[in-house]
Amino acid sequence: MFTEFIGFTAFVAILSWYKTRNDDLSTKEGYFLAGRSLPGIVIAGSLMMTNLSAEQLVGTNGQSYAGNMSAMAWEATAAFALAILAFGFLPRMLKGGITTLPEFFRIRYDDFTMRMFAIMFLIAYVFTMLPVILYSGSVALVSMFNVTGILHLTYFQAIALMCILSGLIGMAYAVFGGLKAIAYSDTINGAGLIIGGFMVPVLAMFALGKLDGGGFMAGVHHLLTATPSKMNAWAKPSALPPQVPWPLLFTGMLVNNLFYWGANQSIIQRALGAKNLAEAQKGSIWAGFFKCLDVFVIVLPGVIAYQLFGVGHHVHVGVSADQAYPRLLMTVVPKPLIGFLAAVMMGAILSSFNSVLNSASTIFTLDFYHPLFHLDADNKKMVHTGKMFGTIVGFASIAISPFIMYFSTGILNFINECWGFFSMPILTALLFGLFTKKAPAIAPKIVVPLHIVLYGISRVLPCFRHIHYLYVVFGLFLLECAVYGLCIRFAPAATDRRIQNAHVMDLTPWKHGKIWCTVGLSIVVLMYIIFSPLVLAR
Repeated sequence: MFTEFIGFTAFVAILSWYKTRNDDLSTKEGYFLAGRSLPGIVIAGSLMMTNLSAEQLVGTNGQSYAGNMSAMAWEATAAFALAILAFGFLPRMLKGGITTLPEFFRIRYDDFTMRMFAIMFLIAYVFTMLPVILYSGSVALVSMFNVTGILHLTYFQAIALMCILSGLIGMAYAVFGGLKAIAYSDTINGAGLIIGGFMVPVLAMFALGKLDGGGFMAGVHHLLTATPSKMNAWAKPSALPPQVPWPLLFTGMLVNNLFYWGANQSIIQRALGAKNLAEAQKGSIWAGFFKCLDVFVIVLPGVIAYQLFGVGHHVHVGVSADQAYPRLLMTVVPKPLIGFLAAVMMGAILSSFNSVLNSASTIFTLDFYHPLFHLDADNKKMVHTGKMFGTIVGFASIAISPFIMYFSTGILNFINECWGFFSMPILTALLFGLFTKKAPAIAPKIVVPLHIVLYGISRVLPCFRHIHYLYVVFGLFLLECAVYGLCIRFAPAATDRRIQNAHVMDLTPWKHGKIWCTVGLSIVVLMYIIFSPLVLAR
């Protein structure tokens, strides 16, 4: 088991080094944006792996285990946001040669707005995303390697040990390899994750089949007939987490996805590193296809785990539900393959961890250090500063990560509710910055404190406990759009704020993009028909 784990992990590291060994990492574009050289398939693979980490494998399967297939909204509906990214956001961002989103906010609004949003990103990365990535991966690895039993540690100690090991390896990629090494390792790990990820539900079907005295097809029949309510992706409007009420598919989930895929630095940094607009659009649209496949890797196994372990028991979201996927792995996967799947899990952890860490270093170096403290810093100095900051942030996130286990809302709910404090102000600033000319700098300065106060109130008032937090997010989005509208009406910017062409790449769109985008979105619609009371949930 350890041989397979070490072998695959070493293979990814060596191949990533080989593919990037001659790259110039001494310049800020070479280190932070892969020299603007990434092709579409690498962008798609890196987008998928930056998003798909252990918090999804463990957390989303935990949601479907405790809820139903409505948890697939976090995956499949991302295709709509990625389509908007490809055809709405990227042509404008790449035209301006944007390196970071805070840089865009500086160009479009002012320096204060840039730093305000940069601080928000850094807080979210350091205290939410990075610790959750390490913790969720450690939950699976501790179970797969029986760390508590072999080393005679408490559960908390075992989690802390795996967080330290995962964090140190991830820091090595992010700090010393730059974005290109991260992107290539993501793509290789993505291939492993496809193989290993689909292996789990297939093997689980055989385990379900044994319940009825049959094989694989008996398992499929058991999955589709034993608990039809669990196969329903259309939760009732009043449903609470972990379920996703169906009205949110067109409201709160839509804007939440649009923020995550279009206004999140750790995600779009891959697309900003594209060699041209066509490749950036290819990567975004192909990533939409991958997100549909994700449903069968990080949502369906949770339902299978419920049928194997949860029937007849009281199931609720939290630590117990987050144990469902690791338990499923240890139950259905033959021991000789556990090492390979553990390596795939480690790859998923590293891909997300080092991607977010690289983005945090990028924001700090280019949006704080360079303009505020060392305006005349050369490329070598900025890259060195990025590495030092990444190291500090990496150690801070390692220290925080084991304590995530004490939050009882479940991994995925925890991270999404935390992002709720920042997501809509960033999204509205980006939307009005990209698509209007007169949005003034005062607008985001009003919206940010207004949103944080109102969202914070919604998290503590008892009357909101029975309202899904994404309804609140959508309501605040509409309110903040109204604030921008009023600011444009009564205090418009003195001059038109346009993004000038920086001439950094070819801006010719992908000629087949709209066709493939339509195909991808049609697949999402078809999936929602299949996982509905019309077909499987009858």
